Amino acid sequence: HCARRVIAYNSCRNRHCPKCQAVARDEWLAERAKELLPVPYCHVVFTIPQQLAPLVLQNQRVCYGLLFRAVSETLQEIAADDRHLGAKIGILAVLHTWSQNLLHHPHLHWVVPAGGLSPDRSRWIACRPNFFLPVRVLSRLFRGKLLAFLREVFAAGKLKFFGQLTHLAEAARFHAWLRD
Repeated sequence: HCARRVIAYNSCRNRHCPKCQAVARDEWLAERAKELLPVPYCHVVFTIPQQLAPLVLQNQRVCYGLLFRAVSETLQEIAADDRHLGAKIGILAVLHTWSQNLLHHPHLHWVVPAGGLSPDRSRWIACRPNFFLPVRVLSRLFRGKLLAFLREVFAAGKLKFFGQLTHLAEAARFHAWLRD
């Protein structure tokens, strides 16, 4: 109410810019928060070994699809197992392709409700406090699924190999590389 004016020229429209997009971002986040269930949430991160990063960089569409599929199936399968949670879960994922220091580092951030619906969908099954699913079990299943999916797309001829990876176009070398 003091009649102070601030002129801000050259809007960059970047969603991270506090000058340009902070209000739009805050409004978007408030709308997404309304969609959340009234339950605790877990943050789960899946990444690939650094050795696979060059293959992923050369085959982004195929490999990112495999990454989403492997993690999704892993989380749902382990969560549905009565030894762990015994529930059908909901999931939301965000792909990050670079690390904070701008190195290629594909990984997925998953936001998962801390529980799920019983198989008959009649009740909510909460996970244990401060514990979603066992990391070692998730890791093993994820690794197996991702490697199996990579073998499938290789056999289907859907992977391309350039530069330092050209030698992997040969089946024996590709499979030996995956075993390592």
